[in-house]
Amino acid sequence: MVQLTGGEVIAKMLAKEGVDNVFGIIDGTYFGFYSNLQKHDIRLISPRHETSAAHMAGAYARVTNKLGVCMASNGPGVANILPGLVVEEAEGNRVLCITSARRTGIMYPDRGGTYQCFDQTGTIKQFAKWSEAVPSFDRIPEMLRMALRKCYEGRPGVVHLDIPENILNSKQNCDINFWEPSQYRMMELPKASDYQVKRTAELLKSANFPIIHAGSGVIHAGAKQELTEVATKLNAMVTTSWAGRGAMSETHDLMMPMVHIEANNNVRNDADVVLILGSRVGETDWWGKAPYWNAQQTVIQVDLEPGILGANKPAELLVQADIKSFLAQLLLELESDVAPSMDTHREQLIQKHLATKKAHRKKLDEHLADKNVPMNPAQIPHYAQKAFPKNTPLVIDGGNTAIWTNFYYEVNDEMPVLSTFKFGMLGAGPGQAMGAAVAKPGQPVVCIIGDGAMGFHPQEIETAIRNNLHVVFIVLCDKQWGMVKMNQHFALRPLKTMWKKTLDPHESINADLGEIRFDLLAQAMGAHGEYVDNPTKLEQALQKSIEVGKCTVIHAEVDPVKHMWAPGLRYFKDMHAEPKGK
Repeated sequence: MVQLTGGEVIAKMLAKEGVDNVFGIIDGTYFGFYSNLQKHDIRLISPRHETSAAHMAGAYARVTNKLGVCMASNGPGVANILPGLVVEEAEGNRVLCITSARRTGIMYPDRGGTYQCFDQTGTIKQFAKWSEAVPSFDRIPEMLRMALRKCYEGRPGVVHLDIPENILNSKQNCDINFWEPSQYRMMELPKASDYQVKRTAELLKSANFPIIHAGSGVIHAGAKQELTEVATKLNAMVTTSWAGRGAMSETHDLMMPMVHIEANNNVRNDADVVLILGSRVGETDWWGKAPYWNAQQTVIQVDLEPGILGANKPAELLVQADIKSFLAQLLLELESDVAPSMDTHREQLIQKHLATKKAHRKKLDEHLADKNVPMNPAQIPHYAQKAFPKNTPLVIDGGNTAIWTNFYYEVNDEMPVLSTFKFGMLGAGPGQAMGAAVAKPGQPVVCIIGDGAMGFHPQEIETAIRNNLHVVFIVLCDKQWGMVKMNQHFALRPLKTMWKKTLDPHESINADLGEIRFDLLAQAMGAHGEYVDNPTKLEQALQKSIEVGKCTVIHAEVDPVKHMWAPGLRYFKDMHAEPKGK
């Protein structure tokens, strides 16, 4: 019989799960946990703020398709990590959060006046997939196995296990049988039945104009190749949710990138059959309703999470299955057919939509001819895409900065794309970028971020330096809350706003910010810093950021008025109104 701390029991079980990184800040309340990580070949990576730990774990999970693990100490540490956990749950990233709690006997329930105490599990349980507290040492293995099962059940999200400090840090004589993961959780995800696969094939083959709508579930399943093969086999156009960017290369002739919003609406209205893969068809997809979608179309919805099947759009066929497995099954069914003859009508529709896409792209690219100082924001993602390798992870953070980046950075199926598409959280970018850099060592990660968003967690530049993470932050600086200012201007003086494009400073409400020289801030923390205000300097700075091989911050001055007038704003506003159709 050996003596182990509760923390070492957890470390040993995580190692058996293949966990190789844990993100979090050290504290005495769980010394028994983190002090045993290295012994089990698990690296502890510490940011400067716990919320960044959650974003690092979420990004790491999304890029690797593995489990992301973060930790936080009781009271203040858990309070700090809460915003990150809320976002990672919303984004659907597979995150296990281990927290310490005050010793047994003084909380759950609080004795009354307990130091650094609040209902940690009760709070996290309100938004996470699962959150429980371990009551005694002997129940650690059982409850951690339960937590790990929850991590791999249904849609990915946040799972939380709370453990009292005395259980984590005290050694006890124990004879624990450490189970293999296959002994306590399903290793193979659900597959579709033969009937479901055959029926899907029948509906798609009999359609006049079938399309596929791909959500982030395709990316989590690692099903990019299968999606492309099925679309090609069916000659079916593909649309994506915002979070589904990268599910299929946007250079593919059958892909309709989400930035061409009107063209997307036309494609979805022409479709008589739609195969929805790993998407909740939520608000940013207009709930699947008219006039943005064809209300009469036949729907096949496939998702790992049964609770979302048929929730927002009525379906002919609902399938609970892993997306990758389902598409592989569907491909086999489609391969059994003789190659279909060219459908002239379908091809004409495809060419019509591609022409609309091309015309919209041409209109958008007019911004690229603007070489004025300070820069047109379109220049930054455009030049960044040219500078970085095709497989470079892209992190997008900010309000209008996120819009400009989405519209001017074409996504392929080799690059991970990280943002807060479902939650719209500012300040998650630094943590996400570092998590992606841990997942992709030896290559740069580019984070295009607004100055407002970067102001939330600029201290993480030091984290990147300390951990040798090659993150390139390109900070678009307009010294304002641009998206909010635009809304204010239209609310306060719409006619003057349309005429002058902006109001005088005294006509806004707390929408302006002072200057932070992010390049100099970066240099103060040991990073490489560059200041740019024109495309030529930007191009040179981007090349330098690759050559230096360490964290770089490029302070990019953008025209504040042009930055406010980001493309597609009217669609963003429409999204918040309930569609009028069914």
